[in-house]
Amino acid sequence: MAEALIDARAVVVAYAARRQFLSKTAPARPVLHGVDLTIGRGETVGIVGESGSGKTTLGRALIGLLRPVSGSIHVDGREITDLTEAAMRPLRRRMQMIFQDPMSSLNPRRTIGRTLTAPLLLHGLVDEHAAARRRVEKILERVGLPANVLERYPHELSGGQRQRVALARSLVKHPRVLLLDEPMAALDKKLRGETQFELMALQRQLGLTFIIVTHDQSEAMTVADRIAVMDRGRLMQVAPPAEIYEHPNSRWVADFIGTVNLFEGRVGDAEGTVEGTALGRLQVNAKIDAEPHATVWVAVRPEKIRLSQRPAGSGEAPGPNNSIAATVVDVGYLGDLSIYKLQTEAGVPLRAAIANTGSLTARGIGWADKVWVSFAPEAAIVLTR
Repeated sequence: MAEALIDARAVVVAYAARRQFLSKTAPARPVLHGVDLTIGRGETVGIVGESGSGKTTLGRALIGLLRPVSGSIHVDGREITDLTEAAMRPLRRRMQMIFQDPMSSLNPRRTIGRTLTAPLLLHGLVDEHAAARRRVEKILERVGLPANVLERYPHELSGGQRQRVALARSLVKHPRVLLLDEPMAALDKKLRGETQFELMALQRQLGLTFIIVTHDQSEAMTVADRIAVMDRGRLMQVAPPAEIYEHPNSRWVADFIGTVNLFEGRVGDAEGTVEGTALGRLQVNAKIDAEPHATVWVAVRPEKIRLSQRPAGSGEAPGPNNSIAATVVDVGYLGDLSIYKLQTEAGVPLRAAIANTGSLTARGIGWADKVWVSFAPEAAIVLTR
């Protein structure tokens, strides 16, 4: 990781929860619990979690919008935990936030030009209107907007254009850290995909540090250098996307990030085996960090599953281990891949994701077909908690 820009240690943030139907506030309840997180200069960190997991709270605390009740947060070597509002004000200009709804930061009665130039003049970041206009035009070019949007009002722009204007409004102040809270939630799927790669390119060009708060796991996997997975105010795992997906540290993370087939069993007597799973005895290549006969779980991603119309060992599947007969109960065709829902004779549900590299009809596997399900030992992830 690059040199640290933000360093948060043992951060606890508490909110006073409002009692229903009463104006009085209840005792403060912790929203973040003992967060330890370091973010490097020029790094993009994605914070993901379910609704209410504390991801937005964490993002706001990291840039000084919320104060922890205990712990410390350092930005560029300077502790911001106890700074006064006056001391925080110039620092906050270097740490900008883009909200979920771009309209929340755009005044409907102001042209885009006035919206973007006014903060520069107000905070003395430029000396004259002409300089502000030049700076704004350069930023608009960076985010892919023509200069003529400066004369328009927010309601005259598309959703994608408004999102880019909101981004330009933050970038025009030349921030060092940019917090994006569900930045692409209002965009359609195709535009969202395009904007993700544009954000990545922009971050590299400007050398900014991005903190992206999102419930969209695929978005975080696409844009982030590292992902922080949250549950009930705690960081469950912080790692690069590939490590989070291929080597989750718990069943919860494995199940939250992507889709997974999960089987409970116990460590077998033979090396590299897990006994007593719903699929029987499984062979794994991963080192099992548990004592013999201890309870473990085997996780297998759907794309690692192979389907065959002939039994394992017939040349179409990887050997006799990790193979079981099943019936196709549903098929979802998604264009680039197909999702197969299956069920073994014992009623164990399975899911496979098969890339559509050839014709779907040529594969010859459809609803209600009997198939053999198998996966290679190296595809198995063994979890101890």
